[in-house]
Amino acid sequence: MDVISQIRPRFIKEKPFKGIKVAMALHVEAKTGIFALLLKEGGASINMASCNPLSSDDSVVASLKSDYSMKVFAKKGEDEKEYYENLNKALDIGPDIIVDDGGDLVKLVHGDRKELLPHVIGGNEETTTGVVRLKAMEKDGALKFPMFDVNDAQMKHLFDNRYGTGQSTLDGIMNATNILIAGKKVVVAGYGYCGKGIALRMKGMGARVSITEIDPVKANEALMEGFSVERMEDAIKSADMVVTATGMKDVVTYDHMLNAKKDVILANSGHFNNEIAVSELEKRNMGIVPVRESVKKFRLENGNTVNLIADGRLVNLASGQGHPVEIMDLSFALQALVAEYLVSNGSALEKKVYSVPESIDRYVAEIRLQALGITLDKLTPQQEKYANSWEEGT
Repeated sequence: MDVISQIRPRFIKEKPFKGIKVAMALHVEAKTGIFALLLKEGGASINMASCNPLSSDDSVVASLKSDYSMKVFAKKGEDEKEYYENLNKALDIGPDIIVDDGGDLVKLVHGDRKELLPHVIGGNEETTTGVVRLKAMEKDGALKFPMFDVNDAQMKHLFDNRYGTGQSTLDGIMNATNILIAGKKVVVAGYGYCGKGIALRMKGMGARVSITEIDPVKANEALMEGFSVERMEDAIKSADMVVTATGMKDVVTYDHMLNAKKDVILANSGHFNNEIAVSELEKRNMGIVPVRESVKKFRLENGNTVNLIADGRLVNLASGQGHPVEIMDLSFALQALVAEYLVSNGSALEKKVYSVPESIDRYVAEIRLQALGITLDKLTPQQEKYANSWEEGT
C-alpha cells in the first residue's frame, strides 16, 4: 500500500489523532486492518466492527486483537443480533470521529445511541448506499454532524468503484461457482461506476452483457459502450446470471425469479442484501439445496429454480477477498486524510454532507504517481498565461 506508506511517517511523527476516539464499521479484512493501524499510529483510539455480517476475515480480527491490542468486534457469519451488538460495542468508545460503510453507525447514533451525539465531530462514509442515506438525512434536517462523502471522491469512484468492484465481483462469483463466463448472458443491474466495472469485466471474459437502468442518461451511455439495455422483467427470462449493483431494494423481486431462466445465478454487489428479494425468497421457497459452500439452490412454487450466491450479500467479500490491495490503498488514504481534516476543521463545518476537498483528492493522486515513479508534464509560464487569457491570439 504505497500511498499509505507515504502518509504513515508523518502520522507517526505528528500524531494528528492524539486524544481522538474513532468508531469504525468497515469490512474487517487485511487492507482495512492496515488503515486502522495507520490511524492508531497517528494517535487514535479505535473500536472496530464489521459493516457486513459475512465480510470479516477471522484471521485478521484475531491478529488485530492479539498482535496490536485493538478492540475489534467482528466475525464472519454474524446473525442479525450479533451484528448490531457489535456495532454498538464499536460505538461504546464514545467516538469523536465515525468511519462508516453503509451508514449503520450513523443511523444508530441518530437513533438508539443519541447520547453520543454531543461528542461526535463528524465522520466519513465509504459507499454509495451510505451516501444516499446521509443525503436523505440532510434533506430532512435530521443529520446532526458533518459527514464526508468519500465515496464520490475522484480517486475513490473512478478506481475503487469501477476497477475494484469490477474485478472483485468477478473474483467472488468465480470463487463461489467455478463456472465459465464466456458465452453466458449476464445482466448487470445498474450502470453507475460499480455497474460499469462489473459489465466491463464480464464483457472481457466473453459474456453477453445486458444492462438494466432507471436513468436514461446512463442507459444511453451503456448503449454507446456496446451493451444492450432491457427491463429486468424481460432480461431475466434469458439470463444465465444477474448481478445487482444499484444501492436500491427489490431490484430482483420474487416475481422476477418466478419468470427467470431455470437455474439462473443471482449475485449482489450492492451494500445490503435487499437488492435481491432474499427475505421473500426464504419465506416462499419450496425447498433449499446447498450446491457449493457459498451457493444455495431454491425451488420456487412454480417449479422454477434459482441459485443464490452468499445469501445475497456482497459477493466480492462474502465469497471473495474484496478489492485488490492497490485499490484500497487509494480509498483508505482518502479516509485517513479526510479524518485528519475533520479533526482540524470539524468545529467550523455545518451539519451536512461534504465532498472530499479537492486538495486531498489531488494529493492522493499525486503521491500514488510518485510511488510508481511517474512524473507529469507541467505548463510553462507562457502556457499558463495562454490558459488564463481571454484575448484572441495570446
